Amino acid sequence: MGGAAEGQETVRLTAWARGRVQGVGFRWWVRSRALELGLNGSATNLADGRVEIVAEGPRASCERLLELLRGGGAPGRVDGVAERWSEPRGEGPGFFER
Repeated sequence: MGGAAEGQETVRLTAWARGRVQGVGFRWWVRSRALELGLNGSATNLADGRVEIVAEGPRASCERLLELLRGGGAPGRVDGVAERWSEPRGEGPGFFER
């Protein structure tokens, strides 16, 4: 961790949201929340109907984004969110809908 304060280490979160998440403003909503949290990355529609969210930034901010994805306030309907944590790859700057 290189002596980083708890929750402040830079991480990469990849999350896959399933449910009614395409064509309902979900990616725009994710982008807005991510930018509010100071995260870099993207939200991308997948062919199987899921949305893939890639976010890089402080661990605490990525964890908050994950909470928001699961919290029921997003447009459409999120039936579940799978997650994977990894080392950052240098996303950004910015957060994009793809």
